Amino acid sequence: MRKVILLVILCNFQSLFAQNDIEKKISLHFENSTKLEVIKRIEELSNYKFYFIEDWLDDKTISGNYNNVNLPILLDKIFNNTLVNYYITADNKVILTLNNLIHDSLPDGFFGDLKENIAEYEETSPVFYNQESSLEKSVVETVRIGKETKESLQKNYKLTGYVKNLNTNEPIPNLAIVVQNKNINALTNNKGYYSIQLPPGVNYIETKALGIKSLIKKVIIYNNGTLNFNLREDSEILDEVIIEANQERNVKEALTGVTQLKVEEIKSIPLVLGERDILKVATTMPGIKTAGEGSSGYNVRGGKEDQNLILLDNAVLYNPAHFFGIFSALNPFTSGDVNIYKGNMPAEYGGRLSSVFEINTKNGNNQNFSGEASLGPVTSNLTLELPVVKDKASLIVGARGTYSDWILKSIDEESIKNSEASFFDIVAKYNHEINDKNNIEATGYYSKDAFSITSDSLYSYNNRLFSLKWNHSFNDKNSGSLIIANSEYRFNIDYDGEIDSDFNLGYKINETELKFKMKYIHSEKHKFDYGISSKLFLVNPGTIEPKGTESIVEQFNIPKEKAIESAVFISDNFKVNEKLLFNIGIRYSLYSSLGEASQRVYAKGLPRNEGTVRDTLNFAKNEVAKTYGGPEFRTSARYFLTPSFSIKGSFNSTFQYIHTLSNNTTVSPTDTWKLSDLNIKPQQAKQYSLGFYKNLNGNLYELSLEGYFKKSKNILDYKVGAELLLNENIETEVLQGEGKAYGVEFLIKKTKGKLNGWLGYSYSRSFVKLDSEFGEERVNSGEYFPSNFDKPHDLSLITNYKITKRYSFSANFTYQTGRPITYPIGKYIYNGEERVLYSDRNKFRIPDYYRFDIGFNVEGNHKIKKFAHSFWNISIYNVLGRNNPYSVFFVTEKGKIKAYQSSIFSIPIPTITYNFKF
Repeated sequence: MRKVILLVILCNFQSLFAQNDIEKKISLHFENSTKLEVIKRIEELSNYKFYFIEDWLDDKTISGNYNNVNLPILLDKIFNNTLVNYYITADNKVILTLNNLIHDSLPDGFFGDLKENIAEYEETSPVFYNQESSLEKSVVETVRIGKETKESLQKNYKLTGYVKNLNTNEPIPNLAIVVQNKNINALTNNKGYYSIQLPPGVNYIETKALGIKSLIKKVIIYNNGTLNFNLREDSEILDEVIIEANQERNVKEALTGVTQLKVEEIKSIPLVLGERDILKVATTMPGIKTAGEGSSGYNVRGGKEDQNLILLDNAVLYNPAHFFGIFSALNPFTSGDVNIYKGNMPAEYGGRLSSVFEINTKNGNNQNFSGEASLGPVTSNLTLELPVVKDKASLIVGARGTYSDWILKSIDEESIKNSEASFFDIVAKYNHEINDKNNIEATGYYSKDAFSITSDSLYSYNNRLFSLKWNHSFNDKNSGSLIIANSEYRFNIDYDGEIDSDFNLGYKINETELKFKMKYIHSEKHKFDYGISSKLFLVNPGTIEPKGTESIVEQFNIPKEKAIESAVFISDNFKVNEKLLFNIGIRYSLYSSLGEASQRVYAKGLPRNEGTVRDTLNFAKNEVAKTYGGPEFRTSARYFLTPSFSIKGSFNSTFQYIHTLSNNTTVSPTDTWKLSDLNIKPQQAKQYSLGFYKNLNGNLYELSLEGYFKKSKNILDYKVGAELLLNENIETEVLQGEGKAYGVEFLIKKTKGKLNGWLGYSYSRSFVKLDSEFGEERVNSGEYFPSNFDKPHDLSLITNYKITKRYSFSANFTYQTGRPITYPIGKYIYNGEERVLYSDRNKFRIPDYYRFDIGFNVEGNHKIKKFAHSFWNISIYNVLGRNNPYSVFFVTEKGKIKAYQSSIFSIPIPTITYNFKF
């Protein structure tokens, strides 16, 4: 003990002498000199001697002019923004160190109370060990982070960085950053960035991800800093490759009602005509339905088809279907991840009541030229990936087309034989990583459908969209994106009938959005998302013009519509503790209907018709005709009952300022969109949900049980016999009422093993109420009645069994309750004519729907050196030949009422598709 006290006294004396010596003044002027040159000048002008390793000093030049300053002041200026520290001894020696400080005294309280602790010291023998000796034997790179200062007193320091794949130069998401023997870990996000808290000193960090070669680094951290990883793919031959990214997302996240689809997983699911279809697979998940086979719309938790916001790289896709709804308009070869929010929407999204389909196009390969193609009986698909700037920029281009006319012409039925149907779509995405802080993404998409069921009419419609996104990382805590997107949907009817009635009819909607959003990582407890957005709507509701000089059709244009919808939003992912997590958000939206426009004013308390018009208001160009808006709340919470079992609840409120107009039960290409205005109010909804989520056997099984209740108002419906097309006073044909929906959804999913797949079941109801004191505006006596898409029972079973590494068998089974329909229940004579008496609206149902599909999949050989990897899919759609009704309708023929049923596929449809990837 005496030796220790003597050492401390000597150190204090030495420090005292050194302090007296340090007070010597130095005058020095240097310009554009390296640090090594400045150090040599100091040695020449004084009696100081420096000791260091030259590699520690960079070649950057510095300038300065100092008169009569202490040496520490001068050294602080020279080594500012570097990792170099210094220590000045009593005999004028200056010892430079890298990162760390040399201490000449022990901190206060180092020995504690000797009297109280001496017994403990006597009983405990010192232990000496070689820390991580097994790691030291192998070659482990040592990395020093930050610079130790006298103020460095934190218990932990933040290490952040970016992880990328050296083979593709793409970010590696969901990679584990593990600190050995310290129970500290983190995951990279979708952009490859991570953040982790480390104690000061030595830490052994290991990276872990499936298919990526692990790497260990010895990190000595002194302060906050950055460490990037460039990792290579693991080329080991594995018995089985299992992708487990986001494997606990369903249990850990606070958001409810989120469905995530992986495009690679759907390639073996047997679908109609062998076409991989992302959105068709989505309908096998609980809570997502279609009104019928061949319908192009999607009903999510009892909502209408127009209540879904479908986004492709942040741009709206208005009609997501091809070929009468049989195929989706999304190319599976270019699509990356798909997230469907049907419960609690993120605060950045708005404008729809039911759901958000967030579809992202994957980045192209920026290392090597590659591609993927498929050849089927009806469609073909080709996707190419091209490196534009190696390691930095890439382009992916995908194109699909159909050659289905040969099938239609081979059918004996004359009415079908003379029909036509075709489509194509093309998508391209350019991705450029400018540097570690900036990258840009640009996507373009175009699709076109044309079909003719009768010989005198040709229908066509197309989607066009473009988006540009600039991602910027400001620092470790702040990052943001600036997004510009434009979408357009239009359809056209080219009628070529009798020579004096030919015409062209067209419709178009265009929207442009500008959005700025930010992410701020305040701490481990608070992570904020906030931003602002604004979109401009331009609608051409309809134009009809004569075709040819002999046509008697008069040209007619419905006045154009214009509106702007803006919003500000913020949300906080608030981690209260390890068990409780909140996601609290608010969005305030403001909508304005703009001129140039004329708006009718109707008498209050009376039905809207020609006889109740009281005034017509005219609005100049860009003048505000009507404003709507309000707060939208997005709140959800998750609580861990056990580490693999959580309970979640949420509340979601939304506005929708745009509506579809259609006389059909299902979405059709001729549906038009109507903006809210003086007479048509925006739709509103509130949804409550509660769910339980459990993972079993190391995430081998995922279980979820979730219930919801949704109440809505101002839901748009139509009067009996409404005329919607080319009607400039559409408010006289529509009704706005209340809606309610509720249900329970169950999902069990097996993610690994030879047998995998999922079973989804939902019991749900959807009702509409159209009440008024006037009979012409009241439906079903003003009581709630089932909506067109009310299907209480919905069950889907998706299975895949791997026989060997190359051969697998797959099967689907789907069952749904038949949708509601209005039947004739009698007839009566009016003015000498026999007329039909119909039941209350949607009182009956068409027969239940069920379908069984099977498929056999053959992977190509697994040779390492080959031009391409092939994949065969042999499937039979509707193997039982079930004649599922698409619709049931009634026709009066020769005084008698006859019922007809139409079906899309009433027989088994065999398909063989060849895919290859190079």
